[in-house]
Amino acid sequence: MKKNSETNPTDCGKHTTLSVGQVAKRSGIAVSAVHFYEQKGLIQSRRNAGNQRRYHRDVLRRIAVIKTAQQVGVPLAKIAHALSSLPDNKAPNVEDWAHMSSLWLDDLNHRIDTLIALRDNLSNCIGCGCLSLQHCWLRNPGDTLSQQGCGARLIDPD
Repeated sequence: MKKNSETNPTDCGKHTTLSVGQVAKRSGIAVSAVHFYEQKGLIQSRRNAGNQRRYHRDVLRRIAVIKTAQQVGVPLAKIAHALSSLPDNKAPNVEDWAHMSSLWLDDLNHRIDTLIALRDNLSNCIGCGCLSLQHCWLRNPGDTLSQQGCGARLIDPD
């Protein structure tokens, strides 16, 4: 009896597709996360004759890239942008990862520098007791907001 590659998770053939449950189990994420990633355009599925979602095997590598990028703080929008440069149904390879990670490098280095400065200056800020707008490194580094005039200012760029 021939095994159906759509339902046999051990069949590693080139044309094997996976159900949403198989993708979730193999990637270690919830089914709802698989649906969420698809809704956000990070991964794609097709529908079989029974109108069930089927995923190409490349989705497992894409999810691994998504989870790794998320772990280092890359926003989903930037992940989606990087993945959009890949052809459909193509698993990201070493060169693809190098390209995608290079897109995120400046932002990650900025965050690292900010966290190091935060660590080194946090006790001074807490020590002031008032989060002084003139002297607080966290909320108003270098008193740059005073150049915009008196009164409250939007401090968070996001």
